[in-house]
Amino acid sequence: MTLYAELHRHLGGSVVPRILWRYFQRHNPEHARRFPEYVGFEEFYTRPRSTLDEYLELHTLVESVQTKETLPYFIYRLIRGAHIFENLAYLELRYTPYLRTSERLSQSERIEQMAQIVEIVGKASQVPEYPIVTSQILCMHSRLPYEVNKAIVDLAAQSQEYVCGIDLAGGDAHYAERLDEFIGLYQYARSLGLKTTGHLYETPDGCYPELLPYLMRIGHGIQIPLKHPELLPALQQQGQCLEVCPTTYLKTGTLEDIRQLKIVFDRCFDAGVDIAIGTDNAGLHNVRLQFEYENLLTQDVINFKQLQACQDAAFRHAFAWPHSQDPTSLLTGLLKTEPKKTLAINSQ
Repeated sequence: MTLYAELHRHLGGSVVPRILWRYFQRHNPEHARRFPEYVGFEEFYTRPRSTLDEYLELHTLVESVQTKETLPYFIYRLIRGAHIFENLAYLELRYTPYLRTSERLSQSERIEQMAQIVEIVGKASQVPEYPIVTSQILCMHSRLPYEVNKAIVDLAAQSQEYVCGIDLAGGDAHYAERLDEFIGLYQYARSLGLKTTGHLYETPDGCYPELLPYLMRIGHGIQIPLKHPELLPALQQQGQCLEVCPTTYLKTGTLEDIRQLKIVFDRCFDAGVDIAIGTDNAGLHNVRLQFEYENLLTQDVINFKQLQACQDAAFRHAFAWPHSQDPTSLLTGLLKTEPKKTLAINSQ
């Protein structure tokens, strides 16, 4: 059995349609009236959007119900599904903690409440019957003020029991006017010893080479091999990894056909740049991680050797994976040593 690592999954987009619809039916009369039948809700929730900004609006639908009271409900079901249906051994969940705080509070009070949110997510992710190594990536947001984003970086540094890194989200087209600000925040994060990723080069509007030196992994990054392949040697030298989430680009209108990703993989492999495959928003897409791999194979985007390389890269670039080997190698090692232990017992 193959075990997987998922490096790019948003908490807001991780809730599968059936669970979210049931929650609305039981606890949210407004949305229950809006979506009385599941089929209609699934069609609305999972259909492709025209742009990344339109697609990101769906996150607000989930963020509004992922409160400190309900987060354990959603996370338990997420972990259960990830273990039973996806064979995940490792999962990084990313989200903006400020957007899970109470809107009734002042900005300073919401900043203070973020630590409670991180602790709730951290404890809820530890489910003994579904053993998965989990950690959080806290997302700064392009539409939040500097004070909130800096507080998110500070919280990540103070919460390393639960948090393994930071991210920048909110639509990469919105970085330009605050680019110096985000560079400064990443410099600050690195000075605190934090690991870094960021949504960058996802769309043609999100190409900011100034941010690249501060990222250990690049969230999506597909426009680098597509439009700026001259950057690939520098990525290889710095050991950076792309987090490629195939279904996303079809849902956001960034690509028209998944086969357009073939040049992304070919150029990255030729340049020695690692790729880790993720789901991004498994619930919004109604897909599991294995489907992303299988779809790339069946569409001849990658071959089996490249598939294995991507699986290995995911564990190698995982910010909080506690072992030097992936689970399959660890299990193989245990199986190889087991007969020796048996012989030693029998000889006594």
